[in-house]
Amino acid sequence: MPSLKDLKNRIGSVKNTRKITKAMQMVAAAKLRRAQEAAEAARPFAERMTAVMSALAAGVGTGDGAPKLLAGNGRDQVHLLVVMTSERGLCGGFNSSIVKLARARANELAAAGKTVKILTVGKKGREQLKRDWGHAFVGHVDLSEVKRVGYANAQSIAREVMAAFEAGEADVVTIFYNRFQSVISQIPTEQQVIPAKFEGTGATALYDYEPSEEAILADLLPRGVATQIFTALLENGASEQGARMSAMDNATRNAGDMINRLTIQYNRSRQAAITKELIEIISGAEAL
Repeated sequence: MPSLKDLKNRIGSVKNTRKITKAMQMVAAAKLRRAQEAAEAARPFAERMTAVMSALAAGVGTGDGAPKLLAGNGRDQVHLLVVMTSERGLCGGFNSSIVKLARARANELAAAGKTVKILTVGKKGREQLKRDWGHAFVGHVDLSEVKRVGYANAQSIAREVMAAFEAGEADVVTIFYNRFQSVISQIPTEQQVIPAKFEGTGATALYDYEPSEEAILADLLPRGVATQIFTALLENGASEQGARMSAMDNATRNAGDMINRLTIQYNRSRQAAITKELIEIISGAEAL
């Protein structure tokens, strides 16, 4: 049974931990507001740009004149998976949910005889994938020194994956990230960015394009890849702070429960020690 001194030290230690988790929760809440605003502000632009490219793609099709970023290079053998996670932990299941989705996709592709390559964005995903898929790593993007993710960061990643595609080192590029829904809900998302995939057909019949649809689409597609990656980074940023806020709130509550249990145990032990001393004093007095 722990001594009173040990119990007192444990209570003090858990109280200090609770202060830290409470502070981290407040910091995450402040960062979440800014990250959520950035993610929500980027969604309309990304959706509108996708709609325009979808309309153009419907008119161009995937024939010989179509840009390679739309039609592909005619192969489906080498898949580059871009796994976006955080640089830091203490955010619940945020990172593991993305890694789980990416790992399942990698296993599925490997079982089908495809070649899997992995580009990691964020240290935590790289750490989790290293044991099973370390041999497939082809690069890493470190954002630990970036205070606020900007479009330039997305452009850098986009240039890297497009260069791999153009060099024939990757046939299909897919990104993995968490889409922000709420503080307690982030949706692991898999999105193919090369070759571009669009849902729907688009209203091409209502417009005449100058210059040609192929020329416009060839110019827009690289920007579209960068925009999709930028949107994913923003969604990931909001999801990370939401998950961290929720995790630190749970940790603070758990610390409070532990303090209550330890305090009860301490009081009972202290009462038992006092009672024992009183019995010893009374017994000594009666012996005299």
